[in-house]
Amino acid sequence: MDYLDHLEAEAIYILREVAGQFENPALLFSGGKDSITLVHLAKKAFRPGKFPFPLVHIDTGHNFPETIEFRDWLVEQIGERLIVGLVQESIDQGKAVEQKGKNASRNALQTVTLLDTIEKYGFDACIGGARRDEEKARAKERIFSVRDEFGQWDPKRQRPELWNIFNGKIHKGENVRVFPISNWTELDVWNYIKRERIALPSIYFSHHREVVLRNGQWMATAPFLNIDGEDIVEYKSVRFRTVGDMTCTAAVDSEATELDDIIAEIKASTVSERGARMDDKVSEAAMEERKKQGYF
Repeated sequence: MDYLDHLEAEAIYILREVAGQFENPALLFSGGKDSITLVHLAKKAFRPGKFPFPLVHIDTGHNFPETIEFRDWLVEQIGERLIVGLVQESIDQGKAVEQKGKNASRNALQTVTLLDTIEKYGFDACIGGARRDEEKARAKERIFSVRDEFGQWDPKRQRPELWNIFNGKIHKGENVRVFPISNWTELDVWNYIKRERIALPSIYFSHHREVVLRNGQWMATAPFLNIDGEDIVEYKSVRFRTVGDMTCTAAVDSEATELDDIIAEIKASTVSERGARMDDKVSEAAMEERKKQGYF
C-alpha cells in the first residue's frame, strides 16, 4: 500500500467510528482544501448511501467569493444537506461584538456562532479538517477531542488514544471535535488531491488580484478590509495556501497554476501554512486560547 492509502484508510475508519459512536454528528465545512478532502473521504466511507451527517459552514460574511461559489457548487454536486451559521446574526443579536480598527476581523467571532449552531441542532460531534502539522496547539489535540458543556477545550484533560481505539463517550451537553486527517501534513493533502483529482476553489492557484502589504503579508482588497492612505494597492500574481476570513488570510507570491507547481512550492517553502494567517500572530498562544474558548 502507498502511504496515501494508509492515511486514507485511517481517515475513513475514523469517519465510520463517528457514525457508529455518535447520534447527531456534523462535518464542519469551510470551503478550504482540508474540509473538501474530508468530503471526498466521506464519499468513500459512506457511498452509495447518504452521509450520516450534514455539512456545517460558519459564514463570517467576509469570505472569499470564490469559496462561497465553490461551496454551493459542491453541495449541489454531492446532494448533501448544508447548514450555514451566520456570524452576522450573532452580531445582530448582540452575542458577538464587531472588532474595530485597521486590522479588524470577524475570524474570532466564529466561535460564538459555532457554539450556538451546535446547541441549536444538538450536535454531539463535529468533524473538522485540522492537522497536527499546522500549529502548536493543534499538535496537542487528540483525534477525538472532548469539549465541555461550554464548548471549551482543556489541553490538560485529554483522553489517551491507544492504537486505533477512540473513546467517544460524553456526558449530556458535551461534544467532541473529531479530526480524521490529524496525522496528515500539508504536502500529504496536496499529494492526495492530485492523486484523487479533487476539485478546489480557484484561489488555491496562481491568479492576479489587487492586494495591499499589511504587516509583511499580502492581503486581498475587499469592501470590508480597512484600507487607508498608508496602504498602497498593488496588482500581483498570488495564490492562497489556506482559506479563511478575507481579513486575516494572506496570499503568497506565486506563479503556480498547476498541482505539480504547488507541490514543488510547498516542498521548497520554509514558512508554515499557517504563516499566512494573521489571526495566529496575535500572540504565541493565539490558537490555543481560541480553542479553549470553543474555536474549531
